[in-house]
Amino acid sequence: MSRIAEWLAERVPVSGAQLHELTNEPVPNHLKRWWFCLGGTPAYLFVVQIITGILLAFYYQPSATTAYDSIAYITDHASYGWFIRSMHKWAATFMIAAVILHQMRVYFTGAYRRPREINWLIGMCLLMCTLLIGFTGYSLAFEQLSYWGATVAANISDAVPVAGRFAKQMLLGGDSYNERTLSRFYILHAAVLPATMILLIAIHIMFIRLHGVSELQAEEESDDAPRHFNFFPDHLLTEITIGLVLMILLSAISTIFPVMMGPKADPLTTPEVIKPEWWFYVSFRWLKLFSLSFAVLSTGFIVGAMFLWPWIDGALRKITGKEEISVYIGIVATLLLVGLTVWEAVVTH
Repeated sequence: MSRIAEWLAERVPVSGAQLHELTNEPVPNHLKRWWFCLGGTPAYLFVVQIITGILLAFYYQPSATTAYDSIAYITDHASYGWFIRSMHKWAATFMIAAVILHQMRVYFTGAYRRPREINWLIGMCLLMCTLLIGFTGYSLAFEQLSYWGATVAANISDAVPVAGRFAKQMLLGGDSYNERTLSRFYILHAAVLPATMILLIAIHIMFIRLHGVSELQAEEESDDAPRHFNFFPDHLLTEITIGLVLMILLSAISTIFPVMMGPKADPLTTPEVIKPEWWFYVSFRWLKLFSLSFAVLSTGFIVGAMFLWPWIDGALRKITGKEEISVYIGIVATLLLVGLTVWEAVVTH
């Protein structure tokens, strides 16, 4: 064993003390509360997505003539195919929810403020990529609702000024859904977006290490109490525990509520009710409330404001003199988002 240790030490010249110092960054006490450390949850679910996605890719065929049948084979015939597909779908749902909750936590705790503005921008890019990867994955099933949902989304993008027409043609590979569309969705879903997200996550973590985790102090904590605890093993064990709980939960939900096959896409028959996945309910309800042009422009304005919020927040605090003005705006926005989501969920048309 000593010879093996010497061989490794010569080729990997990193001592245990160096490794301990590298990984054992002090972590603020508020991260002992799981709802403050939601960043690791979507990262874990993203790994689940990659593993299950690779397994599904062995059977999936991204073509309008073969996609539906290949998914039917995965669901009905491939060994544990139904379980892997259900894990992929439910992990995607949980991941999107976790990213949204994490972004909300950062917003309401003001962790986007100086000097962390750039990391907020990266987080917003990750949120947009997560929503896009959910949309493209939903479209790959080539079911009736996914086909018409993609068609509606392409028509909405066509309404965007200047770049809308180009974006629609790039997305569909033409002016309408055609034999090239599904392969484009597949490339975006399985290659472009995951690679982009991996790069963004690496940069995101780099900035967290550079700036450190934003520190908060609970009211019950005294000023002279220790304000940090060790990343290794304390925080790492917390993240592992959360990961195990998520795996049990995903396995149970995938078994109890497996993903089923819907009707195959029929370009000649428009469904009476077209509904996207829940994370787009807000946008869908917004489109129904206003004209297409206003809904698209206002949505673009809102998304742009979210990206620029660290600077908007600074201007609002200076104008109003209130440090928590963004919290009040956030509460109103959250209630509006939840209200529109529930409204769209309960109505039939």
